[in-house]
Amino acid sequence: MFYHMSALALGCALDLIIGDPYNIPHPIRWIGCLIAFLEKKMNAGKSPAVLKARGLLLVIAVMIIPAGLCAVIMFLAYCLNVYVGVAAEAVITCYMLAGKSLYNESMKVYRALAAGDVEGARKAVSMIVGRATEKLDEEGITKAAVETVAENTSDGVISPLLYLAIGGPVLGILYKSINTMDSMIGYKNEKYKDFGFFAAKFDDVFNFVPARISAFLMMIATLFAGRDFSFKGAVSIFFRDRYNHASPNSAQCESVCAGALGVRLAGDASYFGKVVHKPFIGDKTREIEPRDIPRANRLMFLTGILTFIVCEIVLLLIMQVRGW
Repeated sequence: MFYHMSALALGCALDLIIGDPYNIPHPIRWIGCLIAFLEKKMNAGKSPAVLKARGLLLVIAVMIIPAGLCAVIMFLAYCLNVYVGVAAEAVITCYMLAGKSLYNESMKVYRALAAGDVEGARKAVSMIVGRATEKLDEEGITKAAVETVAENTSDGVISPLLYLAIGGPVLGILYKSINTMDSMIGYKNEKYKDFGFFAAKFDDVFNFVPARISAFLMMIATLFAGRDFSFKGAVSIFFRDRYNHASPNSAQCESVCAGALGVRLAGDASYFGKVVHKPFIGDKTREIEPRDIPRANRLMFLTGILTFIVCEIVLLLIMQVRGW
């Protein structure tokens, strides 16, 4: 348990310091390649039942293969030497967390907006959102960036951190495999509504509890974030708007962030050439501004730090109770 706690701490520190290094092989990219390969081979046929069955087989394969390989790597690493095991666990932990990368990519949007480069901001935000960005104005670009940071506070930071704390790299890889499948094939469009059905449902299930833990800890984080954030607003909007999304989980953190900042998020957006009508999240007590992007990042990091502290305390208590 001590080695696991140490590896978790080292992995979180690595993510804060270096994030995802460019031009270095990344496990999530490999998982994405596996999903793309299987999707190309299996997403064929006209029967919804057949497509759902094939989609389920893809989900099972993508859950088993990366997690199984990770289990073998961790077993061999710890067999070699405990320090090799801790190092391997720390590196994989770092790879499973997306805090620094999310910060870097969203801040590219902020810096472009701050420089008055709206076209550059559109290009930067297109790298982190799935919606069409060609016609977004400054407000739309800012909203898209803030929403992405808020939603991915759960998907990219808190949820994987919780799974890593519970089950180490193997469970962390399993979670990220499911999350990556949802982001690639979990759409309700003509191409994926049947084939990606189980990918989306598995993601909903695996994120159900972590999304709510993330929202609760984000509300607590507002108390330490400074005068720009409202705890009362975060709590109020969370309880009112936390289900204002097609996904049961996506609006949990978005509602907290919107209430904390006093801005209105979400609303209609264009995906794959089709306008999707979505309810608003939050109240427009003031106009959203580019500086809300770094504010959302501050809330993300504070929520991540709180989650890490809680995880380490719980693991320490387990170690004490079990006498490990």
